[in-house]
Amino acid sequence: MANEVLYETQESIVVITINRPERRNAISMAVREQLHNAFLRFESDPALRVAILTGAGDQAFCAGMDLKEAADLKMQVTPYMPTLGENLRVTKPVIAAVNGHAYAGGWLMAQMCDLCIAADTARFGITEAKLGRGFPWAVPLLHMIPQRVVLELLMTAGSISAQRGYEIGFVNRVVSAKELMPRAMDFAREITANAPLTVAAAKEMVYLGTDMSRTAALKYARQLFDDKVYRSEDALEGPRAFKEKRKPTWKGR
Repeated sequence: MANEVLYETQESIVVITINRPERRNAISMAVREQLHNAFLRFESDPALRVAILTGAGDQAFCAGMDLKEAADLKMQVTPYMPTLGENLRVTKPVIAAVNGHAYAGGWLMAQMCDLCIAADTARFGITEAKLGRGFPWAVPLLHMIPQRVVLELLMTAGSISAQRGYEIGFVNRVVSAKELMPRAMDFAREITANAPLTVAAAKEMVYLGTDMSRTAALKYARQLFDDKVYRSEDALEGPRAFKEKRKPTWKGR
């Protein structure tokens, strides 16, 4: 099987790249399987702290489902898609580095990541309505961007610029194409400098909190930090390092 997904580590960061630039990084059956395996590998490796998901080349982050393959296989229901937070549990941060068009399943790939940095040449669109396909995965967008913006995207199947994505809160940073990966790595390093248990708890709190009432979410968050952060060795290391005027040595326990 060809390497349709690349897995490259740098320090405590892994870069996962959809590697089909000749097909605009469209999602084939092989891409689905290899993405699934890549994220499981990342989650299980204690030496890795942050993942960056991107696409090969400078034209597309991901153009969505490989429609030629779908037509050949006579797909009606979309097959398994490894989706973080839905059918694939990854407790560590994942950053989308969107280097080009992110359409349909490509939008999903950016949406499922925790953070998103985009090249100023990138465009985003949920284009399924043009092809009679569906987007049940778009439900979490209601917690990310305004309802009327969601409806416009879904019903018109139009695309928006990276800058518009930033304005509506879908994109964290917009940079030049040349700066995309260096800035994504800097973003990842900012996270790896922090206590890993606190970072993981932040991710868990935010996602589970969206499914709860305010009172329930506050109660859950207090218990979460009490169980997983405050009673850890790292919770003692942080103040100790501050007192000793040095960088903390995080153990993740």
